[in-house]
Amino acid sequence: MNSIMHYQKEFLLTGDERKLRPMVLKDIADQIAAKVQREIVDTGGIGSTLAGNALSAAAMRVTLKKVLNEKNFKKMIALGTRWSDGVDASIKEFGLPWHCNRLGARGEYIFKGKQPVTGKEAAESGDFELEQYIHLRLLNDGYLITPFHNMALMCPDTTEADVDGHTAAFRAMCAELVS
Repeated sequence: MNSIMHYQKEFLLTGDERKLRPMVLKDIADQIAAKVQREIVDTGGIGSTLAGNALSAAAMRVTLKKVLNEKNFKKMIALGTRWSDGVDASIKEFGLPWHCNRLGARGEYIFKGKQPVTGKEAAESGDFELEQYIHLRLLNDGYLITPFHNMALMCPDTTEADVDGHTAAFRAMCAELVS
C-alpha cells in the first residue's frame, strides 16, 4: 500500500485527476519486490495499519469523491464476480478443499470447503505456510494479493485482462500444488 500511495502521492494530496498516474500491478509488484530484503510478517492485523495521517485522510477524501460511485461500483462488482468465478473454477477443477468468499467487488480464498460462519471457523480456515507460498507464487506472476487474508479488491482501473491473468496464474499454481 505504501508503494501505491507513494506512487500516487500528488494525486492523493490534491485530488487533481490530472496528477493521477497510470498503474500496472506488475510494475508496483516489481517495486515492492525490489524493496523487500527480508520477510516481515505483521501479526497485528489492521491494528497496525497507518490511519489518520494527512496522506491517508487525503486518500480517503479522494476515494469517497471520485471512486466510490454507482458507475464504478457496477464495473468493480462485475469484475469481483469474474475474479471469484475464476478462483472457484480452479478450486473445483483440482478438487481442492477451499472456498472463495465473495463480497461485492472483493473476493478472498480460504482453505476450508465452505464459508466460515463464526470467528473460530474463520481463524481455522488459514494455513500460514500455504498462504506464504501463494503470495510469493502469485507475486512472481505479477499479482499482489492482500496479505493476511488472500483477498483482491477490484478498482475502477482493473480490467478483465487483469482478472483473467490472475485466474490463469491461480489455476497454474493450483495445478502445481496437486501434481
